[in-house]
Amino acid sequence: MNRKNAYWATTGLFCAVLGFSGFAHVAHIDSMVEAMTRLGYPGYFMTIIGLAKLCGVVALLVPERPLLKEWAYAGFVFNLLGATASHAFSGDHFTETVRPAAILLIGLASYLLRPVERRLPSAATLGNPAASGSASVPTHS
Repeated sequence: MNRKNAYWATTGLFCAVLGFSGFAHVAHIDSMVEAMTRLGYPGYFMTIIGLAKLCGVVALLVPERPLLKEWAYAGFVFNLLGATASHAFSGDHFTETVRPAAILLIGLASYLLRPVERRLPSAATLGNPAASGSASVPTHS
């Protein structure tokens, strides 16, 4: 499997899982309500998290917009680390605790496999024409 196919496989799986989860939160599916209640979160939090997940999935799938994708990946990291910690600290079974961490690893693979056009330009090239090869940088003595 080449890099581009691996990117789309991991991104597709990541977005499918988070898209379903986002929908389940927004729709207040009974099993999701039970889990969030057990973790101590109020019902309205499900709607907020669900909408954020759905927006993040859209951001990852739309072409271009690399800055938006960076924010989406960052949001998913915070969400999934928080979910892992919530399950761990609430005393949930190991499988419930490790599930968001495993999803996070899939997201990490997606992030690392991104094609160049889905990445932010390197900080070294931002505002520095010499770094991109388009001009020379004056030196001062």
